[in-house]
Amino acid sequence: MNEALNEYLVTSEFFDYDKSSVQQWTNQVLVGVPNNAIDIAKALFLASRDEISYNPYVFSSDYKTLSASYILEAKESYCIPKAVLLGAAARYKGIPSRLGLADVKNHLSSPRLIQWLRSDIFRMHGYIELYLNGKWVKATPAFNKRLCQRMNLEPLAFDGINDAVFQAYASDGSQQMEYIKEHGEFSDVPVDFIMKGITSAYPHLFDSEASLLPLSGNLEAEL
Repeated sequence: MNEALNEYLVTSEFFDYDKSSVQQWTNQVLVGVPNNAIDIAKALFLASRDEISYNPYVFSSDYKTLSASYILEAKESYCIPKAVLLGAAARYKGIPSRLGLADVKNHLSSPRLIQWLRSDIFRMHGYIELYLNGKWVKATPAFNKRLCQRMNLEPLAFDGINDAVFQAYASDGSQQMEYIKEHGEFSDVPVDFIMKGITSAYPHLFDSEASLLPLSGNLEAEL
């Protein structure tokens, strides 16, 4: 493989596939899956999407919550850590991965979540890019199947060939998600960049007198 891709294969503090829990989970997911990169990527995408529930309320400024091993323990998370889990598992199986970040406009969310953020712009949405068949392919495992059903959406599919980003429209034709700004791709989680973007977008979440963190909640239950 091209040496330029080596930085997208290493284990790290966040893409921590050196942890036994990440290796065991990955191996369990791949039982019976053909040993080729496309099928491995597809299986890992589905497991990252559906075995970890999407819940933005678990956001924390504690950096450890961004690691793949932590996510497997928590069993629920938001877009960035779920993408990291997929990327770490892919690296463990020799598939280069990198984290992508973008700002998106969410047209379908719970009123409580919008009230919490005071915005329908989601800053620092995370997705993963996998290097398959000689090119980078985007995959977004954020919304689990059960949540999609509650949101009247088809779960996002990934074929290992074409980019899989958020569905632009719900099944009733209403607009669902719109990418506003791309921040680029990263070989590891740029925690300082992420936190700077989030604190500038939602300063009220970090106000010492009026802080809403931590705020318990479950997005599925609110829809």
